[in-house]
Amino acid sequence: MNFGIVSDSSCDLPESYVQTEQVEIVSFYLSFDGEEYYREGKEISIPEFYQRMAENPDCFPKTSMPSIQDYVGAFLSFVKKGLPVLCICLSRKLSGSLQAAVNAKQVVEEQFQGARIEVVDSCLATALQGMLVKNAVEMRNAGKTLDEAAEALRSLRQSGHIFFTTDDLKYLEHGGRIGKVASVAGSVLKIKPLIQFYDGELGSAELCRGRKKSLQKIIDKMESYIQDLKIEPEDYFLVTGVGLWVPEYDEFKMRLRERLGTSGFRVREWEDIQIGATIGVHTGPYPLGAGLLRQWKKEM
Repeated sequence: MNFGIVSDSSCDLPESYVQTEQVEIVSFYLSFDGEEYYREGKEISIPEFYQRMAENPDCFPKTSMPSIQDYVGAFLSFVKKGLPVLCICLSRKLSGSLQAAVNAKQVVEEQFQGARIEVVDSCLATALQGMLVKNAVEMRNAGKTLDEAAEALRSLRQSGHIFFTTDDLKYLEHGGRIGKVASVAGSVLKIKPLIQFYDGELGSAELCRGRKKSLQKIIDKMESYIQDLKIEPEDYFLVTGVGLWVPEYDEFKMRLRERLGTSGFRVREWEDIQIGATIGVHTGPYPLGAGLLRQWKKEM
């Protein structure tokens, strides 16, 4: 390896992948009561996190960012082997995780002569942050240098876009994303939000009456987005994700594939992930969506 790769657990990559590709993951912390905290993916699994939310609908868990020392430990696993480090963090607009990594970089570089750590703001979250990490892995495995990889990632991250929905507005209200009146009205009218993620942060797309319509609207939005940007399927990662698994997720993927196929977007590889806690605490147990990110091989 020309360099080591570190990311925070917001990237939502499966454990099998990060172990195989030797990616070091620094965990966010999760708490259900504000007192006891668990490391995401290590002391509590994501399925367990969502199941506890589903079983306790009046519970609003929260996340806490990784500590400086957490990042120091991850960096040292590579620095002590004489490797420079590329660290890819959750969007700065959503968390202080990146600043913790920057502070840890300063600590390690001061203590170890010749240590080199490059911290990159992914400007992304969840699945697309994971796809950016995958791009970094592909570049590392192809023999690219740390500088070459970091430069390419800063270009690639601008291509990320997600459309997703959730089943309950109360989590968005609790997190300050919408007002209480809107939340109550939405619950009575069975309104479901369609949310976008782009330019490093979450934003509302529109509201839909009912879950089925919100899922259909994601499909419509994805098709329009691909057509408007004239996206070639082989140039992009296409990824879908879900929180707590629900039967409608498989139907959603099938309908999305069929719709995009008729529009000429035939995907050979389909990334399928479980949305992690950094998004899940704001959406509740039933987020579901799809996103796109440009692949490095075509970028080069």
